[in-house]
Amino acid sequence: MAHVWVWLREDIWEIRFRRYVALSLAAVLVTLGVWGGRTLVHDDRSCAAGVVQPEGSTECVGVSSTTYAFGRPQFADTVRAINRENHRLAPGGQVTVALLEPFTATDADNLRDVQHELQGAYLAQYRANHDSNEQTPKIRLVLANPGASGAYWEHTVDQLERMAKGPDRLRAVTGVGLSTDNNKKAVAELTRRGIPVIGTSITADDLANGRQGKDPYPGLARVSPTNTDEARALASFAKVSAGKAFLVYDKPGDPYTRTLQSSFGKLLKGSPYEPQPYTPPDDRSKEGTTANTFEQITHVLCDTARGTDTILFAGRHTQLRQFINALGDRGCQDRRFTLLTGDEGSYLTGDEDLDRSALKHNLSVRYTALAHPDAWAKDTAKTGGSAADAEQLDGMLRRSKREPVGPIGPIALDDGQLIIAYDALRLAVHGIRAATPDGKRIPALADVGLQWPQVKGKQLRVNGASGWICLDVHGNPYDKAVPIVELTPDGSSRFVKIAWPEGRPPAKECLPPGTG
Repeated sequence: MAHVWVWLREDIWEIRFRRYVALSLAAVLVTLGVWGGRTLVHDDRSCAAGVVQPEGSTECVGVSSTTYAFGRPQFADTVRAINRENHRLAPGGQVTVALLEPFTATDADNLRDVQHELQGAYLAQYRANHDSNEQTPKIRLVLANPGASGAYWEHTVDQLERMAKGPDRLRAVTGVGLSTDNNKKAVAELTRRGIPVIGTSITADDLANGRQGKDPYPGLARVSPTNTDEARALASFAKVSAGKAFLVYDKPGDPYTRTLQSSFGKLLKGSPYEPQPYTPPDDRSKEGTTANTFEQITHVLCDTARGTDTILFAGRHTQLRQFINALGDRGCQDRRFTLLTGDEGSYLTGDEDLDRSALKHNLSVRYTALAHPDAWAKDTAKTGGSAADAEQLDGMLRRSKREPVGPIGPIALDDGQLIIAYDALRLAVHGIRAATPDGKRIPALADVGLQWPQVKGKQLRVNGASGWICLDVHGNPYDKAVPIVELTPDGSSRFVKIAWPEGRPPAKECLPPGTG
């Protein structure tokens, strides 16, 4: 009887055990099935460390600190050089600066811009870490991509804020590039969160502080003149006469084109000729149908505006090229015209769709460049910059052909983007190191942007390769050198002269009015 009882007890225990195992196995299988289903439904959106592909997008956005080049082979050499430099830095004594650019741009002109700005920023990083008498902190450079059109700026700004508050010790963002509505939103949000921004080629007046005495972007500094200053420099150079000038402008425009139109409009007060608008696609890198509009505008120019000899063009580079091509076929080729425009003209030198023969039919195209490699070698200006300052960048370029500095890929300077990005990162370094207290290794984030009003005078200005960077109390460059460049019939550019917003170079002290 006892044996029967033991058998029954063991049999019951085994039944319970098998039931427990079966239930546990079933739970595991269900869990695996759910996980597998989720994996199939929610695929991995990671592109690289710090970089993801948003839902519904094929772009990879975010902040990269590796050799990831956002799928753009032309960036690869420079990205590898940055990665080498970042890994040379000893832990603890470094801060991070982010280069904010549309690294996934598809337009060839924009990609060239980004490539050149990437190269310029890296060369400034290397110089800061190796050729500055061991000043600290050292500079780590990362790449921040808000998307080709800047559509994912919120994601990238959130990531940059976390880096500013965390062990990355992000202390500044440079770059930004085009003056677009999305970039305007990104700059507004970065500065609202206390992150200093140094703009490279942004020129729109409404992406600057100081308008009506207000500073909507606290902590923003810029190395490029505003559109208003570019237009003033252009006017002082060209002696624009309202009675002989004709305005063509983008309607409704973007921050760059609207403020350029406004600046040109001030030069044309009292003009007898009605400004002529055109409406481009929302993506102004696309062709659209504006070529048809430009053909009509050339008829107005030839048939109605008979007293004109100057055309002011407020638009982006794709439409600028279309308009130049239309002018090449105009009916009044016996009349000579000079077309004047802003720094978007720098894209023309690499535009294969430009009809270069248009420049052989009594047409000159001149534009304000952000910088030009020949400016300080050929101009006679005694202040506002120097050939010696420009030569320091030339020395870095010679060293960049091989390690330890390079290689960084093919170099092009005519568009000014490499030069201006180099100067912007140098300004960032200046602010970071000036904000670092004696006896400390790392500056407080809030102190970096407070340095911009002090960047002036003989000792505290930044002697940039593009010219002196002397900032007013709003972070804008005062009387910054503006190279005037002419497009040549072979598609290259020719430096003409340095022009100045104030009509003359700044004094040696380089002090904006009201500062002493």
